Amino acid sequence: MKLVSWNVNGFRAVLNKGFADVFASENADVFCLQETKMQEGQADFSPEGYRAYYSCAEKKGYAGTAVFTKAEPLSVAYGIGGKYNDEGRVITLEFPEFYFVCAYVPNAQDGLKRIGYRMEFEDDMRNYLLSLDAKKPVIYTGDLNVAHNEIDIKNAKSNIGNAGFSYEERGKMDELLAAGFADSFRELYPDTVRYSWWSYRFHARENNAGWRLDYFIVSKRLMEKVADSVIRTDVMGSDHCPVSLILK
Repeated sequence: MKLVSWNVNGFRAVLNKGFADVFASENADVFCLQETKMQEGQADFSPEGYRAYYSCAEKKGYAGTAVFTKAEPLSVAYGIGGKYNDEGRVITLEFPEFYFVCAYVPNAQDGLKRIGYRMEFEDDMRNYLLSLDAKKPVIYTGDLNVAHNEIDIKNAKSNIGNAGFSYEERGKMDELLAAGFADSFRELYPDTVRYSWWSYRFHARENNAGWRLDYFIVSKRLMEKVADSVIRTDVMGSDHCPVSLILK
């Protein structure tokens, strides 16, 4: 089984940059998006053989998530207990063997102006994932907007305390992993330097001055079924690249 996640930084924009070809070539069982920046029905994309689920922000051109799946889920839920639907940040699909949670985690913003909201989201998400994990294993994916450790960011020292690399955000990832979850890529590749986001400025992607912000986090007991966790740095079209999880 193949699962793919991609922050497309505007779904309508990436559709003009070869998205359909990437989608077809990946042939994923589940393909989810973050930062769709649209309202449902605004994107002309209906892949044959897939069901589509969208969660759109009330504010036009902002945030948003989407999931395309070959198999019909047992259930679909939006947000976390009724929260975060206004920004379209979370979609959960229940399958027979696991829960699939696609999330676009809030950015703490410059000067950590939104760190309080971010911390609230992190606590709500961790508790939510634990409630799901008590029923069946969980796969949590998306743009989690944090470079967890220094290996996950090109310029660590100059970014300490900045949004995405603050002690607060990194600490919440510590808490999540300590609660019984695993960072699939880092479990398989403990010493590999690979990024999934690059600024559009300063030729960052060309110079590979990036951050690893996109993850597949899984229930620890699910790691034995993980065949690979991949960061597709070769795929263009957004300031993020796709990440994928292969299950045995």
